[in-house]
Amino acid sequence: MTEFDAPPILSSVAADDEYPSSSILDSRRQTGANWFSDAPGAVLEVRNSTNDDRRALERWPREVRRLCEVLGWPSGAPLAQPHGALGVCFFSAPLDGLLTATTVAEQAWVRAEQWVRAQDGSELAASWLVSSESDVHAALRVRYDEERAPLAAACVMVEAAVSHACSWQLDEELVSVGSGVHGSAWPLEAVPSPEQIAWDTVRDVPVTLVTGSNGKTTTTRLVAAMWRTAGRHVGWSCSDGVFVHDADGTRELADGDYTGPGGARLVLRDRSVQAAVLETARGGMLRRGLATSRAHAAVITNISADHFGEYGVESLGDLARVKATVARILVPHALLVLNADDEHLRALGAALEREHSTTVAWFSRSAENALVLRGVQQHGYGAVLHDGHLLLCDDGVWSDVGALHDMPLTLEGAATHNVENALAASLTASVAGVPFAAIHGALRQFGGAVDDNAGRMQRRVLGDVTVLVDYAHNPEGMRVLGATAMGIPAARRLLLLGQAGNRDDAQLVALAHAAWNGAQYDRVVLKEMEGMLRGREPGEVTRVLREALLDAGAPFAVLDVCPSELDAVRAALLWAQPGDLLVLPTHVQKDEVEALLDALSGGGWQAGSPLPAV
Repeated sequence: MTEFDAPPILSSVAADDEYPSSSILDSRRQTGANWFSDAPGAVLEVRNSTNDDRRALERWPREVRRLCEVLGWPSGAPLAQPHGALGVCFFSAPLDGLLTATTVAEQAWVRAEQWVRAQDGSELAASWLVSSESDVHAALRVRYDEERAPLAAACVMVEAAVSHACSWQLDEELVSVGSGVHGSAWPLEAVPSPEQIAWDTVRDVPVTLVTGSNGKTTTTRLVAAMWRTAGRHVGWSCSDGVFVHDADGTRELADGDYTGPGGARLVLRDRSVQAAVLETARGGMLRRGLATSRAHAAVITNISADHFGEYGVESLGDLARVKATVARILVPHALLVLNADDEHLRALGAALEREHSTTVAWFSRSAENALVLRGVQQHGYGAVLHDGHLLLCDDGVWSDVGALHDMPLTLEGAATHNVENALAASLTASVAGVPFAAIHGALRQFGGAVDDNAGRMQRRVLGDVTVLVDYAHNPEGMRVLGATAMGIPAARRLLLLGQAGNRDDAQLVALAHAAWNGAQYDRVVLKEMEGMLRGREPGEVTRVLREALLDAGAPFAVLDVCPSELDAVRAALLWAQPGDLLVLPTHVQKDEVEALLDALSGGGWQAGSPLPAV
């Protein structure tokens, strides 16, 4: 820290100065329940690499409390925690002042840094703390007055929704209460008074949240299929878009990754929806918190290493606690579904039951799992495998959902991770209120059509070549994919491998080792993923993956590199011979790959035949 660099006060921060201190790394709102709290608030990420940083981190909560007093806010229970090289700070704040709250968090950090300097004898820092105080306070009051004025009516409506025990959703344009067919939404400038609302008609449809490291999209789609089989108009958001299935068929409301709050709100505000299933990814929860205030069921599929180093997540324990955010908005008597075979979820479940009185329903591959049996005794719900069949306990009654061999999703049991997804979806649907007959019926159908679970362990036969398309994107997913590939008879096997640039080298190496050690491949095609470099130079990710594969024992001659995902798929198809299996994880050009495979299937393509030019 230099002797003294006077930070700009609030009113003089230049537009191109993102933050008032160079040690602030990120500052963001939490518009709903989040990792730290049931309440909205603000998160600040700061440098935590020097002793002065650590002293400022300890001081920050006190500075936040002082600034909250100026605004007339509650103290907000400020937290300041070291997470490796990061310091992560949070305090809860009023819904009508979240932008102001980010400024409060930043200014509190600036003042904490200057306090450290003053303690070390800097008279200039001590003088600045006194002289700037009134200007900062005045600027914060002005900022809060400007922010809350257009939100006043919306916040009154939110308070009314809470008092009537129904959900609310708020963004920059709309406020809504209730959900689906029982909900209403208004532009912020046209919100009626609560007295004008017939509250006996406003309520929530069943809302299910799906999170975890792997299997989220498949589980989301499967629970939605179970609601559909039950005759409900269902809406779901996932990594492939936002969809509603009603009397007119399936409508796509948005295309792309909608696992964050925006996708959830699209589903919840659709007036034809009678049940909602919302894939809820780590990133959205960490960036903004949850989109809605109430849910009726939630599931965490599993926990595995991915995205470490982002947003203060440094360990599997951190990741599990982030995923547990979904439990914060469960309505009374709702159940959180957890995987009893996952050690991190077993620890998480015990903590949630002990510290937050969360009621957990467990699923397991073992019919003798003690957690499942204890849960059944306590509340009557659980799911297990027994002798090749999926058994489901609903309200204390065990029933046979069917043989795994008869469930297309499991590829006759070879797709072991989809067996786990079937367990998760069955139990989650059951606790959400889906009838047993619909769960049974959906499992006997789902996965039989190409469009049921596009891009997730999707097996296609192109003449005499088998293609397996999946979204595997982390070491655990790659291990599962390899195990499934080895369960499918093949003359030779090829793997397509790539990764986004926001993983560090250690995570890239772990992915490559999991790929090579998890199966026997005769060829590996590495793909550039343009659009997902995320700060990396072109060729950097494929170089690290290639070196890691060689280190794991892959012969140099079996490795190839292609400039794009589609080029890599085309190279795989040109390599193929009769009886081969092509394992194709796809991420950035899913639509183009799907279109190519459709064209080959429709044209009766055989190995060795030319490929379409486009």
